[in-house]
Amino acid sequence: QVQLVEAGGGLAQTGNSLRLSCTASSRTERSYTMGWFRQAPGKEREFVAGIAWSGRNTVYSDSARGRFFISRFNDKNTMYLEMRNLKLEDTAVYYCAADITRPWMVDLTVENYDFWGQGTQVTVSS
Repeated sequence: QVQLVEAGGGLAQTGNSLRLSCTASSRTERSYTMGWFRQAPGKEREFVAGIAWSGRNTVYSDSARGRFFISRFNDKNTMYLEMRNLKLEDTAVYYCAADITRPWMVDLTVENYDFWGQGTQVTVSS
């Protein structure tokens, strides 16, 4: 089991920045890829960004690339998503997820992540 807790959501105006964090805890030491997903009202959950255990392998969605930056610090069991130049369409609930099956790579598929946080709301206004 991996417990995930997100923080850092809130309100922001277009063009501004927000930083999300995800803190993980587990009874046993294990390696896992971590990812950020988001779900807007009436839409399916979608991949935003992911980072493998090593931190050297990162993947971004087309909408996130160049504006969002993912990082992780395994010694602190924490992952971050720095979101810059926010747009109205970034409004969604953002979820942190962990993939314990393939810690060396980043999978974009919702179904392949094993554990999820409760989500944090990000609302962007003009």
